[in-house]
Amino acid sequence: MASCDFLPGVLCKFPAMSDQYIRDARKVIDDGFKGLVREYAGLIDVVTQPLQWFLNYLERLFTSSPWIVVLAVMLVIVYFASRSMRITIGTVVGMLLIGVMGLWADTMVTLAIVTVATLIAIVIGLPIGILMARSDRIQGAVNPILDVMQTLPSFVYLIPVVVIFGIGKVPGLIAVVIYAVPPMIRLTNLGIRLVDAEVLEAADAFGSSPGQKLWNVQIPLALPTIMAGINQTIMMSLAMVVVASMVGVGGLGKNTLQAINNQFFTFGFMNGFALVAIAIIFDRASQAFGKRLQKHSEVVHG
Repeated sequence: MASCDFLPGVLCKFPAMSDQYIRDARKVIDDGFKGLVREYAGLIDVVTQPLQWFLNYLERLFTSSPWIVVLAVMLVIVYFASRSMRITIGTVVGMLLIGVMGLWADTMVTLAIVTVATLIAIVIGLPIGILMARSDRIQGAVNPILDVMQTLPSFVYLIPVVVIFGIGKVPGLIAVVIYAVPPMIRLTNLGIRLVDAEVLEAADAFGSSPGQKLWNVQIPLALPTIMAGINQTIMMSLAMVVVASMVGVGGLGKNTLQAINNQFFTFGFMNGFALVAIAIIFDRASQAFGKRLQKHSEVVHG
């Protein structure tokens, strides 16, 4: 009755009809979507099977390798990325604390998921970002999609992913990729567009083709910004693993979800610490690497 008082000419005239139209439309869309998924279930399984194999292989590699070997490889990567003993020592302390708390295996599972998600996001995001930088029309078409992807609540991603792919590691991985890929696309586009016009004019003067100009001039100069995109992709992947644990992704995200459901404060805090430690290690190492690329770019092209 209150709605009729507020808009008597609209809501009171067609309420039942409009509700029925909405219910019918929802039913048609939902049934059509589910029918489409059932029809192409075999193709979906074939397409996602390599992701399942790669993720399982990486999980086995990380979890079955001796912890000292995994830690040594991490330290080598962190040091050569950052060239900082402070960050390297911080990595040692953080990873040893994770091992002491008994969360090493779960952390390795989470690292495998984040690694695969980041690699997929780079493979998808880099070409799309390059296409956006080379065409204003493509940028105008892709930007609204990225806006929707970045504003939708993370739980909403799980609905179509579960309907299409079911429950398991791969659906969770795909949800993580969808959530984490927009920064990679946006910052690749931004980095290429920020390349100095005078540098591009000089490349044209030397007779560079568009492809040569892209790979020899624009991409190298945009690398610091692209690295910032990779950094944000890693951070968003780590943030999404807890939500993705609702559809079968294991590791620290699953533990955190169990701690929330059972109100295990200490267990939840320990898993949260492990996630924060990994995030800080990745963040500091990738930021330091990006700054080194920035300085190198300024020296070479300055």
